[in-house]
Amino acid sequence: MGQDKKPDWGEGNYEAAREYDEAVEKTAKDQKKVDEAARDAEKALDGDEAEELHEAEEEGLSHAKR
Repeated sequence: MGQDKKPDWGEGNYEAAREYDEAVEKTAKDQKKVDEAARDAEKALDGDEAEELHEAEEEGLSHAKR
């Protein structure tokens, strides 16, 4: 293994996780993007895919730790 590359330890890639977290934080701080995502979600819940989204939610909740 090269000197410039660190191995991924455990489960997952720490560098990728850090980059994801930074991108999420950046997006959350952008009120315009947050508002746009909220509008898109509202349209989806009121639109043709509403039933599919609710079924996916129920499926996810059935696997959630309680």
